[in-house]
Amino acid sequence: MRLTVQEHSARYIRRIVRFHLREWGLAELADAVELGVTELVANVVRHVPDRRCELLLLRAAAGVRVEVADGSPRLPVMPGDLSMEAEGGRGLLLVEAVADKWGVEARGGGGKAVWFECGVAVEPLPLE
Repeated sequence: MRLTVQEHSARYIRRIVRFHLREWGLAELADAVELGVTELVANVVRHVPDRRCELLLLRAAAGVRVEVADGSPRLPVMPGDLSMEAEGGRGLLLVEAVADKWGVEARGGGGKAVWFECGVAVEPLPLE
């Protein structure tokens, strides 16, 4: 999806994500994926001047991958020591906490994509 996001866009995007996760039989990932999407969209609102982004939600073999790409060359930075009074800087910490893995990829034209993956718990096969 190509989007121009505003302060309240995350609510609508979470609904779309929740719908797809239910359709794919991955409703158990909804809380983690919705939190991750909310944080990445909030970063676009705060740090990308034109607030344009592309959201890609991919069904994987055992979970889901989410990518939020924008045209800003500014890469996200994991915060160092955060004070209790800090008003920002926790978004990537939250993504790291709910995702199995995440990262950032530079894109042509000076942009980037921030992505994360969440998987479902896989039951081990019984030993015979």
